[in-house]
Amino acid sequence: MRTADWTDSVSVLDRVTAVFDAFGEQDEGLGISELARRANLPKSTVSRIAADLVSQQFLDREGDKLYLGVRLFELGQTVEQPRRLRHAALPVMNELRGLTGQTVNLAILDGSDVVIIATVRGEGASKPPARVGGRLPAHATALGKALLAFSPKETSQRLAEAGLAPRTPRTICEPSALWKELVDIRLSGIAFEREECATGRVCVATPILAHGALPVAALSVTGSVEGLIPEQAGPAVRAAGITVGRRLGQGRPA
Repeated sequence: MRTADWTDSVSVLDRVTAVFDAFGEQDEGLGISELARRANLPKSTVSRIAADLVSQQFLDREGDKLYLGVRLFELGQTVEQPRRLRHAALPVMNELRGLTGQTVNLAILDGSDVVIIATVRGEGASKPPARVGGRLPAHATALGKALLAFSPKETSQRLAEAGLAPRTPRTICEPSALWKELVDIRLSGIAFEREECATGRVCVATPILAHGALPVAALSVTGSVEGLIPEQAGPAVRAAGITVGRRLGQGRPA
């Protein structure tokens, strides 16, 4: 329970959270006065926060009543998918780490980036290019190329039209070179990355195809140039991706 003087040192995020927390399951909509009372915040503060949240569709307004917005439900759906993916993939990722001794990553495609949703660190592994929840450009990563190769062509076309920015001197920045590599990846089911995202690091990845031919995620093994030969790890990574896809298809819990 928030005390009367809790607002003295709270952050903007605390205030926004208080507004969301004020809504209950049975509410038919709340006015600003009731929302301010429940959140224990000044009415002027709640009015300002609510206006911003409505503009971003986190709250909906009907007359003088406010409701939780559609965008919150959309975000909830995106949270559910990574949770299921992690549950299905983590046992397989641990096995793959044990087999290769290298760091194993699980990622999804979001726009022009891949988002890392799970990592199993290899023994003695250096700091990875991205943490869990971090983003990397899809065209510069094996994870991203594995996802793009099995996604609708429009996905990679939009990415190329936006520009393929370099991460290192080895990053693929020409659309024609990317198209050629994506064709090869689609045939083999394996994507390689050689110092394209981070100097001194190599990676091999495969898509996870749970329902039909479209990818829901990608799985990779990454390591140093000296410690990992991507071609040797490729078959194990591919087999792991197929296993995770089957686990998702069967709806098996972790």
